[in-house]
Amino acid sequence: MRAEQQLRTFMRVLEKYPADKPLAKFLPEFFKRNKQMGSNDRRSASRLLYNYFRLGRALADEPIEQRLFLAEFLCTSVDNPFLNYFRADLNEKIYLASDEKISYASLSEGLVMNEVFPFSGHLSDGIDEGTFLSSFFVQPDLFIRVHPPALTWVLRTLNERNINFSLIETYTVAMPNGTDLKALFPDNIFPVKPYEVQDLSSQQTIRYFKPNRYEHWWDACAASGGKSLLLFSEQPDIKLLVSDIRESILDNLDERFIAAGLRTYQKKLIDLTKNADPEIHHYEFDGIILDAPCSGSGTWGRTPEMISQFKEHKILGFQNLQKTISANVIKYLKHGKPLIYITCSVFREENEEIVSWLQESHGMLLEGYELIKGYENKADTMFVARLIKL
Repeated sequence: MRAEQQLRTFMRVLEKYPADKPLAKFLPEFFKRNKQMGSNDRRSASRLLYNYFRLGRALADEPIEQRLFLAEFLCTSVDNPFLNYFRADLNEKIYLASDEKISYASLSEGLVMNEVFPFSGHLSDGIDEGTFLSSFFVQPDLFIRVHPPALTWVLRTLNERNINFSLIETYTVAMPNGTDLKALFPDNIFPVKPYEVQDLSSQQTIRYFKPNRYEHWWDACAASGGKSLLLFSEQPDIKLLVSDIRESILDNLDERFIAAGLRTYQKKLIDLTKNADPEIHHYEFDGIILDAPCSGSGTWGRTPEMISQFKEHKILGFQNLQKTISANVIKYLKHGKPLIYITCSVFREENEEIVSWLQESHGMLLEGYELIKGYENKADTMFVARLIKL
């Protein structure tokens, strides 16, 4: 039977999966080594792997197969032939609302929601624990930020191709994860790329930037440059420095900037856990964006395997790293100017506690902060604060 073959394939892939590697990297490599697997087998294995890890650490002592069947029940909202073959009793209830499924699984299967994500004691203020935990059973959407001149064309293309999408904000479009954007939007239609892939919550951090024309800004942990591109979209006449510790990341950033039409900027390879004077010298900035290295716990809806991999003691390790980097960048900030502190974490140690530390230890003035609750919108959850150097 097909369902039995799917289960065998899942078990084989899971057995080969190294616990310290992202699924998004492991699965393409595994499929490349196993070219005999057809497209249907690859899709099925991917879905089963991701859904399995969405159960987090719940029912850890149960057999793998039983955990998988329960995960399929919790994560699927349409008739599921795979589940029907092994657990027809669960498939009969597949159309129940998410909260009803959770209640049923708690009563009949022994599901304990606090075991799905066993770090709830560290959650930032304002997070609704129940809603947050249940969000792990829902795959986040794919979000793009459309360049204004291309909006009409992008929306028309999506309609013509019968893509299920929503216009969330003026230039923000949500669509199902896995949508083939390259097939939809060829790069040669517009002088610059018509869109940027960027999570909804990440896009919303722009409210705290407030750049002025000709100011000198530093994106200190630039990674792929998403926040820099937001800054550029808000104020194209800024002077921009981008830095990161990873040279390969900065090379990718170059390609992304060129595609987006951002060509005037400086780039430096900097380890911000150390004194940056040799690279920064006498620089003074009108604004610094610090998208700090963090646990990434606000993005684990996209990378659910991290729930099982993460160790609780790492939270304080990230906090210490954030303190070190924050202290090393704010000395290059002009007085009266903003530090935009950002994480994609849901842990208060990386969010509110860092803001309090910046106020108490470095005399920073908190102008405002926000926990952007992406779990309510099938998006990442992020934290952003705007602090002024006195």
